[in-house]
Amino acid sequence: MPQNDYTYAVARVRFKETQLLSDSDLYQLLSQRDVDTCIRFLHDKGWGDNSKIETVDELLKGEDNKTWKFIDEIIQEDKEILDFFKIPSDFHNLKVAIKSITRDIDAEDMFLYSGTVDPKLIYDCVNKREYERLPEHLYSIADEAMKTILQTSDGQLCDIVIDKACLNSISEIGKNADNEIIKLYCELFVASADIKIAARCAKTKKDISFINRSLAPCDTLNIDRLASCASFGFDSIIEYLSQTEYKSAVSAIETSLSAFEKWCDDYLIDILASQKWEPFTIGPIIAYIIARNNEIKAVRMILFGKINALDDDIIKKRLRKMYV
Repeated sequence: MPQNDYTYAVARVRFKETQLLSDSDLYQLLSQRDVDTCIRFLHDKGWGDNSKIETVDELLKGEDNKTWKFIDEIIQEDKEILDFFKIPSDFHNLKVAIKSITRDIDAEDMFLYSGTVDPKLIYDCVNKREYERLPEHLYSIADEAMKTILQTSDGQLCDIVIDKACLNSISEIGKNADNEIIKLYCELFVASADIKIAARCAKTKKDISFINRSLAPCDTLNIDRLASCASFGFDSIIEYLSQTEYKSAVSAIETSLSAFEKWCDDYLIDILASQKWEPFTIGPIIAYIIARNNEIKAVRMILFGKINALDDDIIKKRLRKMYV
């Protein structure tokens, strides 16, 4: 798609940005007394479908669908440039399909419809072992993952196979991208996943072969060293990361993995601020999608915090920076 074709799309995004929730909006949402009043507050902000009473899950899924419906409206050509956002949903749906088939359970409510492939097609291909009907990023790993769970009955091992394939796909997209924001997003996506995997492996005392099988290569981390550190323990991971470009995230990682996830999201939002002034590139559209995802994530935290009667101060510490 030529650069000047993004001008109209960026203009539409500029208007949509004015409808994003601000930090102040989130604090007002947090101050509501319960989930019902939260949902009414969100309805007043344009969220949901006022024609019916929605559950929290319906509300959040509906907002995600709205995002991609809007993006599909404003980008008519070369839509695959945004596949790096959608591919994780494909791999999630592959997991759901395999577990549904092998455990004979109804997985309809677990499917995500924000991927590049219809979840029902993934299910049908896996069920009939017709993997060649799947797109390239799925077909070989679908066969491997299904064989893994059938031969070992190890659901965790099956997840590892699929998760690593997802990370490899995102990494490949980033390496081949011309846009610097896409490169940055994909690299951070893979690196942050590797750090979280390494930390979990260290805390559960996984052996080096398990760790190596779980981590995906990326440019900003030495995966062999990260795996070795994880096999020695969490402190070794912290020592290594203190020598990398993720040293500013160390205190967050030491606090908790959720705190580290917040660091990653805030880091992206800070970088994306510059994209507001790039009217002729895909950058502002990417920035809007990330901001929208961030917004939905923040609302999810507040709503489920209310459901689980978490203290407002605990929820507030987990909230991300907003784009507006």
